[in-house]
Amino acid sequence: MTIKNLQRGQLKAILFDSGRVLNEPKSGHWFIPPNFFSYVNKEKFYSISSKKREEAFFHSSQYIKQQNLIINEKEEYAHFIQFYRIFAGCLPELALDDISIQAIAKDLVFNPSKYTFFEDAVQLIPKLSRHYKLAVVSDAWPSLEGVFNKANLRAYFSSFVISSKKGVTKPNPLMYQSALVELNISPKQAIFVDDSIRNCNGALKLGIQSLVINRNWKLYLLNKLMHRDYHFIRHLYDLKDLLD
Repeated sequence: MTIKNLQRGQLKAILFDSGRVLNEPKSGHWFIPPNFFSYVNKEKFYSISSKKREEAFFHSSQYIKQQNLIINEKEEYAHFIQFYRIFAGCLPELALDDISIQAIAKDLVFNPSKYTFFEDAVQLIPKLSRHYKLAVVSDAWPSLEGVFNKANLRAYFSSFVISSKKGVTKPNPLMYQSALVELNISPKQAIFVDDSIRNCNGALKLGIQSLVINRNWKLYLLNKLMHRDYHFIRHLYDLKDLLD
């Protein structure tokens, strides 16, 4: 199923994932906020094997993934202090004290410039909002909304569904249904854009047509070969071309 099957005038809304669809971390890593190396010795950090560094992030991530319900930035900050305490415990050679750990957590949660938006998102979101209702449906934490506010993009979205505030993540139906209810539309009147096939499947099961966006060229080609039943796009300009 592709959006080419839509009847003229039927489409009323577009639901977007956030990470890797509209934005990406400024540092290149979701858990390395912009000022990370103000508190972590950069030379020491990179002297540690990449495998050990990623294992430290992995173990910390297991903690944060278990915190299903985080409803505000205060709670998010408290949980990420624990996240970076676990991280510091996995990498004792960094010698991070609790003051530094709290500072890193603060930067991750309260720095609205931690992500950068893709150029196509900045250009097209305002234009798309003139013709369609827009929603963010993201597995993320409350601080994401501040990122959109900082980028002057939040006002274009009539619905902003964050997993930690719902207590579930995609592909749980509640994530998509929450946006549909807030936008006052039916599944057939929406399309969903995500970089995850699994998340797109969740939308498809509800009758929401979906597009998988792969900005990485090699991943895009591989997925097009391996998953011929899905519609893949490289960037949001492809989405606009399909809608025109």
